[in-house]
Amino acid sequence: MNELTLETVRAAVGGNAAAFRRVAEYQPAGGPGDKIFPPTYEGGKYAVETRLIDGTAVDCVLLDSVQSQANRMEAALLEAHRDGRVPLPLVVARFDQPELLKKFSVTSLDAPHRIADALFRDSLLDGIVFRRSEKGRILDTADVRNATALFGLCPTALVFGLWDSTGPRGGLGAKFQRALVSEMTGYDAVAGVKTSSRIDPAQIAANVTIYEAASDIGYTPDPERAIRDKGGKPRLFDRGRSQKGKPGNPSKANHSNVKPSIDDITGGFTISRAVQTTVLSLTCLRRLRFPLDGALDSDPKVNQAARTALTALGLAAATLSHDEMTDLRSRCQLFPTTQAAWELLDQPGVEPQTFSLSSDGALRLLNEAVTAARELRLPWDGEIVLTPSPELVELVRRSQELAAASGEGDE
Repeated sequence: MNELTLETVRAAVGGNAAAFRRVAEYQPAGGPGDKIFPPTYEGGKYAVETRLIDGTAVDCVLLDSVQSQANRMEAALLEAHRDGRVPLPLVVARFDQPELLKKFSVTSLDAPHRIADALFRDSLLDGIVFRRSEKGRILDTADVRNATALFGLCPTALVFGLWDSTGPRGGLGAKFQRALVSEMTGYDAVAGVKTSSRIDPAQIAANVTIYEAASDIGYTPDPERAIRDKGGKPRLFDRGRSQKGKPGNPSKANHSNVKPSIDDITGGFTISRAVQTTVLSLTCLRRLRFPLDGALDSDPKVNQAARTALTALGLAAATLSHDEMTDLRSRCQLFPTTQAAWELLDQPGVEPQTFSLSSDGALRLLNEAVTAARELRLPWDGEIVLTPSPELVELVRRSQELAAASGEGDE
């Protein structure tokens, strides 16, 4: 199997090839038959459906959505950028103000709406509201016929998709479809059950009553020290995060034994195999035009260079994340059973060409493609650092304080 080269990518982009595709198969890290726990959605439900596979109806469960896969790929690119392996245009909002309880930063590679995210919209560049700055106004005019400035500011938006729905134009804001789509699915999914129980080492009895109290602990078993309701009665403790037990039960404060129980709704699945399908659409990227210096028309050579760089960016994102995304979440770690190859979907009815691509090879290909694009004067910005507006800082500060007071936060 030949390794994918820049010449091959350039020829595929400049020809009529439809897409690069990679199909990878996995098994649970614990081996075939080990139970895995996919993500749950509204109402604590799994995303289950029946799919038609080679003419046979197969019960499937979603293991990682398109959106989640995109986040993992962008995270892999961000890590490579921070390690100095590839220079990427990046917009960064730094939340390091002294009044914040928790300091953090948000980049265009981890913001939910990428460069169009409200966190950037409500931040400042050199004292100017970002969307009113020269860089921020790029989003106001970007479209598929003129993607040059966005290519230099946030090229991943052209690969993973973008909708500037929170900007000044609302739903009419710039919109670019996803060129890179990936999803992980479990086949022949059989639902299981989940058991739970807990033995309290302090042997706190479940029939002891606790009440709300004006103390750091927040509760007391002594009714004389309890906060009173309007009728003067001790108020039962019901402010804990636990959903188990009745008000006043120690389980509301995560104490006492938990009786053994069986959950047949969120009990995970066993599967015959997991499949990750990744498609990078060259057809989508060919719709993009890259005129230079405000020209109405674009140069075909410049279009070719920009599309090739975006293709290399998508290939790098998918390749870098391939080795890192197998531990999807708690009790859902998968391991590849095959060395997945990239297939080039070129001629209908003809067996696709297959190529290998390592992480190092993908980064080398990307760096070469970017260099070629910059030689034709296509923009490729560095890091742009934004300062959150005072209003945004205050919003974050109050949210952090409320989270700290209620015991909420990262888990």
